[in-house]
Amino acid sequence: MRVARHRDGLVVSEKDALAVEEPLEIRVSWTAGERRRIEPVAITMRTPGDDFELVAGFLHGEGIVGTAGDVQELTYCRGDEAQEYNIVEARLRPGVPFDADAMRRNVFTSSSCGICGKASIEAVQATGCSMLADGFEVPGALLADLPDRLMEGQGVFARTGGLHAAGLFRADGSLDVLHEDVGRHNAVDKVLGHSLLARTLPAQERVLVVSGRASFEIIQKALMARVPILVAVGAPSSLAVDLASQFRQTLVGFARNGGFNVYCGAERVI
Repeated sequence: MRVARHRDGLVVSEKDALAVEEPLEIRVSWTAGERRRIEPVAITMRTPGDDFELVAGFLHGEGIVGTAGDVQELTYCRGDEAQEYNIVEARLRPGVPFDADAMRRNVFTSSSCGICGKASIEAVQATGCSMLADGFEVPGALLADLPDRLMEGQGVFARTGGLHAAGLFRADGSLDVLHEDVGRHNAVDKVLGHSLLARTLPAQERVLVVSGRASFEIIQKALMARVPILVAVGAPSSLAVDLASQFRQTLVGFARNGGFNVYCGAERVI
């Protein structure tokens, strides 16, 4: 779009690139007895693109699916041309259970839901999440370098300045997958959803790097994918630290300018 750019006392009319933001409705279709039912489960504001990965990552993070085989098909919903690519239906394989009522009650991923931290962590435990294994270690010098490597892959951010990013890296610093989105949790869902559909989960020997802060819901998604180390450019919340510590995850924050803080799990940092 065209903007009025004010610089050094001058006003110049120029074109400026904006990151696209549109709603995505996630629907789940499953077999109940002899009938197939469909239920809307979430609406998120996201950057269009890689929508199937986003939905797969969301469903995995919420404990609805455990493997790529649980999802029979991911499709855009036809019929409404205006919203055709803003609605994704995830068809579960017959035999995969889905409790729509429990899903509606399951609001603990929202940082504004108002329930206490202890109940939030217990809710994550109820999804089947367990302690992370020991043994995976990464040099501290590499952790300090990963945010710059993440930035190198943020092509849309370079043009717009308006996107978050998430990336999965290996112990040697090589990049597995990177995605951008207006929502930092959406970027994480796209990355982990890509890994789910590629059948490379659990991510037991990889590092998840996020461009923003480390919130409770991002820790939850990483734990469900069995990510042992999470690195955030920004700060973690207190509940994020509590959750990571509960499941023995290594949580790194303020990773920038060559330094970082380790909030828990320091034994994995060489």
